Amino acid sequence: MPILAGSIVTAGQLGRMQPRPYKGGAQTSTLIGPLTNADAPGVQLTFTTEMPNALIVASIACDFDPTGTVTGLSSGRLWVDGSGVGEFAVYQQGPGSVGDRGTTPQHYREIIPAAGTHTAKLVVTLGTGVNLNVYSTLTITVYEVV
Repeated sequence: MPILAGSIVTAGQLGRMQPRPYKGGAQTSTLIGPLTNADAPGVQLTFTTEMPNALIVASIACDFDPTGTVTGLSSGRLWVDGSGVGEFAVYQQGPGSVGDRGTTPQHYREIIPAAGTHTAKLVVTLGTGVNLNVYSTLTITVYEVV
């Protein structure tokens, strides 16, 4: 509902006009590959939307740390309410290099169709010889319509 000239603005409308930031805790322990679609420990948060079709802007950072010669790609992805959304943050070690480390970010702009409480988390796939370190994080900002 738009705010029109002469309208009485409610506290709820004003509250929804403010972006609400959330920061997920940093990862609490190192994950060691190979793994497929594993939750990053501690990189999860709960957020609330008051109206349907709220917009979230989210960022993940995946700190990939090879321990030796790596096979395959490693990736991280944002999951909301049990489903993967958007793009992957991808890491692949260069040929012949050992110990290349990379912190790979990914950014998201997603619509949350239903109002209520939601869970977001970082889910990763790690190649053989790759760790995901404790510097991996998740942030979300919720934007609501009035």
